[in-house]
Amino acid sequence: MEFSEALLKFQLNWPHFFAVFCLVVVVYKSSVFVLRKRDAQRNVEAFPGPKPSWLFGHVMQFKQDGTDLDKFVKWGEQYPYAFPTWFGPLACYLNIHHPDYAKTILVSSEPKCDLAYKFLGAWIGDGLLLSKGQKWFRHRRLLTPGFHYEVLKPYVTQMAESTKVMLNKWESFAKTNKTFELFEQVSLMTLDSIMKCAFSYNSNCQTKGGTNAYIKAVYELSHLNNFRFRTFPYHNDLIFYLSPHGFRYRKAARVAHSHTNEVIRKRKETLQEVNELSRIQAKRNLDFLDILLFARDEQQQGLSDEDIRAEVDTFMFEGHDTTASGISFALYCLACNPQHQKICRDEINEVLGGKDTMDWEDLSKIPYTTMCIKESLRLYPPVPGTARRITKPMTFFDGRTLPAGFRIGISVFGIHRNATVWENPDVFDPLRFLPENVSKRSPHAFVPFAAGPRNCIGQNFAMNEMKVAIALTLKRYELIEDPTFKPKIITRLILRSLNGIHIKIKPVNPVE
Repeated sequence: MEFSEALLKFQLNWPHFFAVFCLVVVVYKSSVFVLRKRDAQRNVEAFPGPKPSWLFGHVMQFKQDGTDLDKFVKWGEQYPYAFPTWFGPLACYLNIHHPDYAKTILVSSEPKCDLAYKFLGAWIGDGLLLSKGQKWFRHRRLLTPGFHYEVLKPYVTQMAESTKVMLNKWESFAKTNKTFELFEQVSLMTLDSIMKCAFSYNSNCQTKGGTNAYIKAVYELSHLNNFRFRTFPYHNDLIFYLSPHGFRYRKAARVAHSHTNEVIRKRKETLQEVNELSRIQAKRNLDFLDILLFARDEQQQGLSDEDIRAEVDTFMFEGHDTTASGISFALYCLACNPQHQKICRDEINEVLGGKDTMDWEDLSKIPYTTMCIKESLRLYPPVPGTARRITKPMTFFDGRTLPAGFRIGISVFGIHRNATVWENPDVFDPLRFLPENVSKRSPHAFVPFAAGPRNCIGQNFAMNEMKVAIALTLKRYELIEDPTFKPKIITRLILRSLNGIHIKIKPVNPVE
């Protein structure tokens, strides 16, 4: 009887109990939120910066219209060395835009930022870009032989072959003198090239009709990752998973994974009867995938199937998309600066003579062209920024400190356009990279491939491909600016242009 009365009383008062419970939860959550917000603000008190919205941070100030990177540079003029940027009410980054500050974080092996990079995990897995600690160290050591110069040497011929396919397709543009968008074409070329070089796989993606499904998926994934980062409710996995954007992301990821799975499957089939790299080398040149599949540590343990796919996904994306950005903007810079373009062409013709291809030995014989490539990488770095999350307190050279757990953004674009580091930073001037001028600057003033222990493992591959593509292009075509098409540059993991990158071309004689 007493139990029944108690149960009835509870049922009658249930709405009251539930309301009290909800109120307690709301108060608790609000208190935690306010305390976290206060702690984050206190941590950056020593770093003045642009005023954020209490709820949205600086997100609403970024218009995604091609002006956002310039906004960072303008803020950098007001706030020397570094300033905080807020993405939502709690996610705060110290945005570094000076080499003296960048050095402190780049020389460390601190892991990539969990928030900025974790959204990539569903696409490229826990490979060299995202892994940390002992796993990163082990993978870096196992993959380094894949970028030895003896492995990179034969790639030059394959890069030249892919470039020539692209240049043959450009003949129609040369005849009509029409403006054309080159980024998509260069992306196909660099994908074709990396498939041949790193995976010994002939995709024929440049000659197949229609839009390449993998490149379309990469663009979609890059866009959605950037959009998710800027939309703080999407930082929650469940909300993003249930959203239309989450559906699009999973669909594009399936296309990308299908592409890499096919590459790995075909290679494993051809290697079923082979258990030593020396036996492969007797038949053909080793490539990145060979080294990946046969890599062994001190305990003779190789990489798991999951690790292999993560590294293939990572290198497939980073090895073609970033290089496509670098090549496209370099060609655009040369089109806008015909006087430097002519010096490069004269140098290239002198080195190549009557050849229509490039050899390994030629790469070191085009110093002016190399300086022009570096200057375009300064103005338009393919990876305009990177981020870390520090595991221990970090003190900068001027005594200002950040606590463990804080997020740091390194604005490569901001460092490269910093007027206190570079004279007339918006002017294209390849002579900045003469040895005597380089020696006067901090080594962290020019960091298109980052620096320190977590620098880009494929930077020599990328530089070689840029040299090959630009040299063969200039040998064959004159690049002409179309002033009605100015790139509206944006960050989509890599540097892209909202309205594409447009130029005109016309044929040149073999020797000018």
